[in-house]
Amino acid sequence: MTDENKGSGVSSQQDQHDQQDMEIKDRLNQIKNKILVMSGKGGVGKSSVAAYLSVSLAKRGYKVGLMDVDLHGPSIPRMLGLKGGIRPGTTEGKAHPIKYMPNMEVISIESLMGDNKDSATIWRGPLKIGVIRQFISDIEWSDLDYLVIDSPPGTGDEPLTVAQTIPDAKALIVTTPQEISLADVRKSINFCRQVNMVMLGLVENMSGLKCPHCGKMIEIFKTHGGILTAEKEGMNLLGTLPMEPNVVINGDIGSMDILDNNDILLTQEFNKIVDQVISLTEKAEG
Repeated sequence: MTDENKGSGVSSQQDQHDQQDMEIKDRLNQIKNKILVMSGKGGVGKSSVAAYLSVSLAKRGYKVGLMDVDLHGPSIPRMLGLKGGIRPGTTEGKAHPIKYMPNMEVISIESLMGDNKDSATIWRGPLKIGVIRQFISDIEWSDLDYLVIDSPPGTGDEPLTVAQTIPDAKALIVTTPQEISLADVRKSINFCRQVNMVMLGLVENMSGLKCPHCGKMIEIFKTHGGILTAEKEGMNLLGTLPMEPNVVINGDIGSMDILDNNDILLTQEFNKIVDQVISLTEKAEG
């Protein structure tokens, strides 16, 4: 290949990248609020919070998109009980996200994997970055009030790509009360500060278990770690969520019915978190 041809190839790639940048910018301009749900470590219920937040906002009448960028361990489609894949869009090379509710749509790498949902995604950073950008540029999202983004734990390629691609995204950070989780969440907080991402606040999950017999709260781990961290870091504690066996049961069968049961303490507390998210984002818009 001559130097001229090499230069032409580089120029073509740059043109494609610039074109994608324009498509991403145009798409994001049609979305009012972008919320990145993140955590310092796995197993803290981050994906559950992202799914519940999306469904709760949709149930309140908002137009919601849920984008699962946990490319190695996508769980959103199974939690929602989604079947089938994406559909061709109205523009060549584009696709429609999956409809979960009339006013809620979802995209996940699992929806693109065909019948073998258990195949491993063995990708390096550049490929993951490209997929996340395509999730925005090549998906025909509706004009949304909220785009909720479920990120894998940690501060790696995926949350960094979101921060760079969606500069007005705001972070909602999920933790559990024990110190090992709080130590990792402080890294997430510092990540947000380094990339200049606004933090909506902290959610403490698995904050005790309500005894089904006496009604008292049992500290399975410990409590108050979230509020102490929030106070120390000068950020909002959006709420504390108790452990709830029905979360596991509903997640395994792909149901969000728990959100319709206001007798459950978790549902009551989660609704307060949704109230705060709406208040904070609407205040930012104003």
